[in-house]
Amino acid sequence: MTAVDELLAGARSRLVRVGPERAAELQAEGAVVVDIRPQADRVAEGEIPGSVIMERIVLEWRLDPAGDHRLTGLTADTTVIIVCNEGYASSLAAADAQRLGLPHATDLIGGFRAWKSAGLPVAAGGSPAVP
Repeated sequence: MTAVDELLAGARSRLVRVGPERAAELQAEGAVVVDIRPQADRVAEGEIPGSVIMERIVLEWRLDPAGDHRLTGLTADTTVIIVCNEGYASSLAAADAQRLGLPHATDLIGGFRAWKSAGLPVAAGGSPAVP
């Protein structure tokens, strides 16, 4: 096992990961879906309607429930589902979000591509990221 494989396994050991259908249910119940994919991928493949587009570089500042730069309305009780292309980078990001104080942070198994393959709604991509 490589170092990155160990890092990923450690991150996932702390997560209750969700599949596309469960992610859609949680979003309908008020969970925040955070899309960390690059803009080029979002333009080419689309976006999850209602997701918050967030560059990975600002993730920790926007998802710190006690921070001055947190998303509006974000609390330690907020369920956050992080989405990347295939569910690898999102696992690492979700583990970081848990360490910041979001115990209900998780990620989407299979990423955006699994969402799309499941036939769930997809919007045209290219939305700007939250600053």
